[in-house]
Amino acid sequence: MIFGVKHIKQDHKFIMEELFQTYQLSDILLKNRFVMAPLTRRRSENEHLAADEMVAQYYAQRASAGLIISEGSQISPEGYGYTGSPGCYSEEQIAGWKKVTKAVHEKEGKIFLQLWHVGPFSHPLLQPGGQLPLAASAIKPEGEVLTQEGHKTYVTPRALTEDEIYQTVEDFGQAASNAKEAGFDGVEIHGAHAYIIDQFIRDSTNQRTDDFGGSVENRARFLFLVLEKVIEAWGAGKTGIRLSPGIVKPGFDDSNPEKVYGHIIERLNDFNLAYLHLSEMISEDVRSNQTESSILPFYRKIYKGTLISCGGYTKQSAIQAVENGDADLIAFGKLFISNPDLVERYKVNASLNIPDKSTFYHGGSKGYTDYPFLEQ
Repeated sequence: MIFGVKHIKQDHKFIMEELFQTYQLSDILLKNRFVMAPLTRRRSENEHLAADEMVAQYYAQRASAGLIISEGSQISPEGYGYTGSPGCYSEEQIAGWKKVTKAVHEKEGKIFLQLWHVGPFSHPLLQPGGQLPLAASAIKPEGEVLTQEGHKTYVTPRALTEDEIYQTVEDFGQAASNAKEAGFDGVEIHGAHAYIIDQFIRDSTNQRTDDFGGSVENRARFLFLVLEKVIEAWGAGKTGIRLSPGIVKPGFDDSNPEKVYGHIIERLNDFNLAYLHLSEMISEDVRSNQTESSILPFYRKIYKGTLISCGGYTKQSAIQAVENGDADLIAFGKLFISNPDLVERYKVNASLNIPDKSTFYHGGSKGYTDYPFLEQ
């Protein structure tokens, strides 16, 4: 019985070491398999919507992650919908992101920029010229959006014309080029969470009758045009994409997600991307108990490249996912907010700081750069 316990401990130590081992992501060597997930924090509350020294400090504090994926950064003024979120389309924004990448690299970290267009999750008060937000189809989201005049109910957006679709593709490409100028190590295309790309994919939010609507191939067309344009700027090995097949917002679902996302993910195998990032909003209990609610096993069988899994992970479930080969890298969100040294804490089995949800969005340095490190 004693020998059995020792054997379990030895195996457990080996599994833990695998999670902390280096990982070759294309031609980038990551120092471990921890990923800091993209987290909207809305701290760029200035006239240019540009990252500043405080934002740089925040990311540098978390540079012990194998890879940091930045918060979503809008690719154009039309892609803006969350007050205080930093953009990547102006010279001031490029200059702001340079502060971030420099700070992260000085800590020997790696960081990708997430390219983002919120689509209909905006408001005329946040759009250039007071125009309607843009979407795949004119479908109004549920809920409210924060504007400079307080919270407002979402409006019915305007469907992109075909010319505007191709202009948005160009905007993604330009923002990707801007990210390279800003010193990032790569980019992630935000194709998840019912934002503009995901809206084209889902049949409930895509009611188009042109070449971008109807069949699965047509609904995936916009995504692949964006992907090809971003690859022109970065190459496939420095380009990742985030999808969320299992996440449904009210009124923003798909009648056959396995078919449409299965088709997309199968095609992604042809591109030799840096990674596919699958986002799931599931609880720690679901993840730890390995219930049928997780989409990971289904899409892991389809995708042949590096797979990042995000949502509901604890140390033990992350260890298990890597051991089983369900994912190559594990992304942590809220835990990285409150534990800038999450990797170090997990290494020594230290207790974790509890995140203050009241400071997730806005609020300056409080709940942003003031969480204590383990040595403190």
